[in-house]
This record gives sequence, C-alpha cells and structure tokens, in this order.
Amino acid sequence: MKKEVMLLTGAGQIGVAIARRMGYGKKIIIGDKSLENALAAAKTMTEAGFDALPAEMDLASRTSILSVIDEAQKHGEITMLVNAAGVSPSQAPVEAILKVDLYGTAVLLEEAGKVIAPGGVGVTISSQSGHRMKQLTPEEDELLACTPAEELLSLDILQPENIRDTLHAYQLAKRCNEKRVMAESVKWGERGARLNSISPGIIVTPLALDELNGPRGDFYKNMFLKCPVGRPGTADEVANVAELLMSDRGAFITGADFLIDGGATASYFYGALRP
Repeated sequence: MKKEVMLLTGAGQIGVAIARRMGYGKKIIIGDKSLENALAAAKTMTEAGFDALPAEMDLASRTSILSVIDEAQKHGEITMLVNAAGVSPSQAPVEAILKVDLYGTAVLLEEAGKVIAPGGVGVTISSQSGHRMKQLTPEEDELLACTPAEELLSLDILQPENIRDTLHAYQLAKRCNEKRVMAESVKWGERGARLNSISPGIIVTPLALDELNGPRGDFYKNMFLKCPVGRPGTADEVANVAELLMSDRGAFITGADFLIDGGATASYFYGALRP
C-alpha cells in the first residue's frame, strides 16, 4: 500500500524531532551518510509507532541523492522534505563543508523540487552563521542563489584563497542555503509546493557538542550565555518552527528563512556579543 512519503536527510536530533512532529501516517525514508545512524533512527521511530525505513545517502553526491529519491518514490508521492544533513566547522575541512553543506543542499533542493507532490512542502536546516557573516553584494547573492549546482564550487567567492577558515566556509554555505531556498521556492511554487529554511543557533545535539568541545568552544559557550534567552536551544524548539512552516498554518510562507537562535545574532550586532 502506497503512502505519502517524507524524505528525511540527516538522522540527527533536529531532523528526527521534525519527523516525529510531522511524519505520522507517512512512510518516512531516513537517509544518512552513516547507514548505522539511519538504522538507529529508523528503529527508534518504528518502535514509537512510525513507519520509517533507513537508507544510506551521501549529500555530497548527486548520484546518491537521486538513488534515495528513487527509493522514496517506490513507496508513494514525496509530500515532505526535511533536510537536516550537514557537517560543522569542527567536523570537516573547508572542501568538505562546501561540498556537503553548500553543493549537496543545492542538488537536493533541485532534485526534490522536480518530484515534490502538489501541495508538498520542504524545510532545510541552515544556521545562524549565515546571518553573522558580512553582507555580500547583490550580485554575489544572486550567484549563490541561481548558479547551476554543478558550477557552484567554481565561483570565485568559493575559491580557497578567498576563504579564511572552516567557519568562514560554513558561513558561506549557510548563506548559500538561504539564497538557494529563495530561488528554488519559485520553482517549487510552479508545482504548488512550498520551501523554507530554518537557521538555528546553538541547539544541543551531538554536532553542537563537537563545536562546544572544539577549538571555538569558548566562543560558542559565551554566545549562548550572553544571548537574550541565556541558554542553548533544543531540537524540539526547532521542530516547533518546522511544524508551523510545514502545516496549513504556514500556507502563505515560502522562500523564507527563520532565525531561531535565542537572540544571539541580535546580541552579536547590537548587544553584549558585539565584536
């Protein structure tokens, strides 16, 4: 029996929290570079009453992305996409960050947009980091938004000599995510579907713990201590925003990015975190 399908990429806590909130009654395909992680997430969700299947998927590979989309379509129409896959500045070198977080996300949004069902909806997880980087020119933003995915990594702005470190690469990738969502939402709209992004701040997940225990750990701890809310966030708080965006209550919202960071970005520009 075919069902509506949710495609979840990234088996981490944020993606799973959104899937638990929105995936009831659907076939949930969980794609992750680590099949072990996908299996564990699918087992947990299945034991909680969901219908979840694991799949191995490398976000940096168009072939891998197409394979998972093909698998998802065997079970029914894809009506929801949740992209929570990615790597952080402390987990990978510049090249990998750009290939996964920037190029891979662009390919996924493009390919999913070709098959998303009418009335379908997608969210991709970006980051507050894209908001803290120095503003780009309108021309640079347009290049990040509209350059064919296979040409993205050839842009001058993304060449090694123009990238300071892994954090800068991550910021560029997340800025690209936001602009890409805007451009792709226009194409998704032609199919009667919607697409948005969410930019979380410090959310307590294994990825965030890598950052808190990494070379920039003190910076991140200071960030959430001095932000207006005064604490890190939880995956379920991100799922709260996703629920709005993916439900009928968000029917007039598409091509938008939602910053959920406890006010850290506001403090960075206008408060105690100001450089």
